This record gives sequence, structure tokens and C-alpha cells, in this order.
Amino acid sequence: MAKVITLGEIMLRLSPEGNDRFIQTESFRIIPGGGEANVAVSLANYGHEACFVSKLPKHEIGQIAVNALRRYGVNTEYICRGGDRVGLYYCETGASMRPSKVIYDRAHSAIAEANPEDFDFDAIMEGATWFHWSGITPAISDKAAELTRLACEAAKRHGVTVSVDLNFRKKLWTSEKAISIMRPLMKYVDVCIGNEEDAELCLGFKPDADVEGGETNAAGYEGIFRQMREEFGFKYVVSTLRESFSATHNGWKALIFDGKEFYQSKRYDINPIIDRVGGGDSFSGGLIHGMLKYPGDQASALEFAVAASALKHTVNGDFNLVSEAEVLALAGGSANGRVQR
Repeated sequence: MAKVITLGEIMLRLSPEGNDRFIQTESFRIIPGGGEANVAVSLANYGHEACFVSKLPKHEIGQIAVNALRRYGVNTEYICRGGDRVGLYYCETGASMRPSKVIYDRAHSAIAEANPEDFDFDAIMEGATWFHWSGITPAISDKAAELTRLACEAAKRHGVTVSVDLNFRKKLWTSEKAISIMRPLMKYVDVCIGNEEDAELCLGFKPDADVEGGETNAAGYEGIFRQMREEFGFKYVVSTLRESFSATHNGWKALIFDGKEFYQSKRYDINPIIDRVGGGDSFSGGLIHGMLKYPGDQASALEFAVAASALKHTVNGDFNLVSEAEVLALAGGSANGRVQR
């Protein structure tokens, strides 16, 4: 299997039990997670050498995050130890018409204040096949944005395929700042993943489709995919399409374009959703595995990614704890949920 590198921040998510609200809870569950860490866990589950690059404090709270990754087979040798704090976020799980809510407490985390000399990106990228990052990492801080650029440059020096999940977070930066940082980084990217909002707020592209109004007709995306590919030279442009009927009922499918063919996946009706946090990351992890498993077959890669992500919505926590066999069974049409005896 392949050596895959991901770079980003792993945080500790503090959540009330079940669907309790923040203001009524008396205890929080600790759930480690974060965009690129979630992708690394998915890829480790599929049998790859998944390496997560970050910086975490040497104390026991930092060790909680390291241990969580090790538990699921992620290689943590490139995690630099130092700094003062682990980023936190609080997540209240919604239900029906009440949406889930996230409150960040991640300022001055170890990775936000990391320096280039903390990482030897040439050594990290040696022997790697794939490097994945998301728009969350450069949004954390200017220092993290510089680390992202250095990692991308090293990946290109070593012939590594680079993917990005645009992942715009309005609580971390403005669209103007995002565009100024993200557009120059696109020259390193081979596979660009993002929904319609991400493309607009990170890169300045807007699809010809009323997604808010529930229109997720793939035709509206064909033009924007072509434009993005022509402007930035992406090999693949990929978008997820989420129809949000309620906090616990979503439609889910995706689109991919390789410059010649425009492919739309089958659609999943996810009801009830157990936990949608990490849904996009599970899609990215599934897509990377799909592209490595089915080289040149974008349809098979996309169907694997969409099925993997649909399953993630049934799993508590940030990590997608499903096997390749389970994903293939769903992608192959086994969605009845009958007990496996």
C-alpha cells in the first residue's frame, strides 16, 4: 500500500452526551479529531501507511491526541512535540430542525505557532505517493500557511501527488484572506476537492446552480469545473453535494471531472445521521484510496468515496471507523442494514 502524508491540526472535541445542549450538560466527552487527522485514520483503516504531520505539546493532553491516532494505526513519527496547548472545539449535536453547533477554542495552539525548522519536509515526503491538506490548515495562522506552502513544495520535489480539500471555515478567516492565500497554493495541487461554497469563498468561483434552494443538478457544475481546471491545471476537480433536509436527514452524492468525462455518483439518503462531523474528511480519505486502488478509473474512485462518507455519518466521533470491505459492500448495493451473522 501507499505512503500518504497529511498535514494539519488535531484537536480535542468536547461534546455533551447525546443531543444535550451546551448549557444543560454537566460533562463533556473527549473526542480527538481534525480535518487531515481524520483523513489519515481513514487511510490507515484501508491499509495504507498514513502519516500525520503536526505539532503537539509534550504534556499528557497532547499525548491524548497522539494516542488516538496510534490506536487506529496512523504513523505519528513526524509529529513534532512542543508548544503550549492543544486546540479545542466544542460541538453540540443537533437534531431534526436544530442544527449542530461548533465553538472553537484553538488560538495559539502548538501547530498554529510552529516554525519551519520544526519539520524536515524533504525527509517526510521521501518515498511518499500522496500528500493531502485542507484549507483549514493555512487558515489557522500565517505560520501554518507557510508550513503548508513548504510542504507542497517538498511534495512536488519528490513527485508526490497533492490533493486539497478547500474546506472554507468562516470562523477562522475571511473570504478575501482565504482567496489571497489559497489561490497561489493551487499551482501545487493535482486533485481539488470542495463543495460549491468552498470554491466561491476560497477561489472566487461560483457554480450556476441554486444549491441553497435544493437544486443539486450536476449540470450547473460542469462549467465551473472546466474553468477551475483550466485556470489552475488540476488533474481532477471533485465536489460533494449535500442536500440538507434536517440535521438528521441529508441527501449525499458527488461529482468528478478529469478534463474529458464528467461523472456523477449515485445518491445516498442518510437518515438518521448519527454524527456528520468529519463527513467531508471521510470523503477525501475514500477518494484518495479509490484513486490509488483504481488508477485512471474516476468513477470507481468516486463511488468508493461517496459510500465511505455515507457510512461515516453513522459513526460517532470525527474518525471514519469502517473497513474497505464495508465500503465496497455499500458501494455494491448492500444498504439494507441487516445484521451480519
